[in-house]
Order: sequence, then C-alpha cells, then structure tokens
Amino acid sequence: MRRHHDGGFSLVESMVAMSISMIVVMGGMAALQVSARLVQQGVMKTRALVLAQGRLEAKRSVRWETLLEDDLDHDGRMDVMMADDGQGADVSAGDGIYSAQWEHDGVTLKWTVAMDRLGPLGTAGLVTIRAAASYPGLGAVRMVEVGTVRANPAFTGSR
Repeated sequence: MRRHHDGGFSLVESMVAMSISMIVVMGGMAALQVSARLVQQGVMKTRALVLAQGRLEAKRSVRWETLLEDDLDHDGRMDVMMADDGQGADVSAGDGIYSAQWEHDGVTLKWTVAMDRLGPLGTAGLVTIRAAASYPGLGAVRMVEVGTVRANPAFTGSR
C-alpha cells in the first residue's frame, strides 16, 4: 500500500503564516508612520533655523541707521518697525531691547536688538542681535535660537 502525500499546506499552517505576515506588515506600517513624523519634524526645524538665521543675517547686513526696521517680503518697503514699548514680542518697555515678531509657514519668529546702553541707536557702541524661532514639535513647542554681536561703525564714544 502506497500513501498518497500532497505537498501543500494545511489550513492551520496557512493561517499561522498569514498571521505572522500581518504582524510584520503592521510593524512596517507603524515604522513608516513614525519616520514620516520625524521627517516632518526635521522639515519644521530646518525651516525655523533658516528663518532665524536669515533674520540674523538681514540685521547684520543693513545700514546701522535702519537696524530697527525690517523689510520681511523684500519689496523695498518697511514692514516692521522694532519697538521697545513692552507690547507684543517686547518683554518690558524702556529696557533698551527692541523686538519684533513674525509668523510664517507655522513658525513664529521673534528677534531682538539689545543696545549696550540706553538712548538712541546712534549712541550705542554695540548691539546684541538674537533671533528665536518656535514651531510645533512632537507634543511640545520646540525652539531654535541664534545670535550675534554687531558694532556701530560710527561709534566714537568711550565705554
């Protein structure tokens, strides 16, 4: 008597193989979701850093007399005049720290120009320029900050 043995899989073996395959596919889908969120987070961080560095470079390149004015859309007209009035992005009035704020592509950019002495801009010998960009992160608000110091090219006073 010869036994006839089919080379196929039983129903139980097929179900086990399908279950294992589904677990693997679902794990791969979850990994793709996490990586997509991380890529989006990286894009936002890069955008925030570019905006902060761009504002810093704009402040470093303008004439000293126009340091407190900003042309955000580069059309040749002033869009923002920085203020030391304790309102908006400015923390306290009269402290010699001028600030402004701008929202662009989901990033909030705040920048400050802090003079080394109180008074008109022309009397300052140095200013500290800072730009901070905040953006929504994974469950929290994230921030990047850059800064530099700029000297008044016409300053002749004493320290």
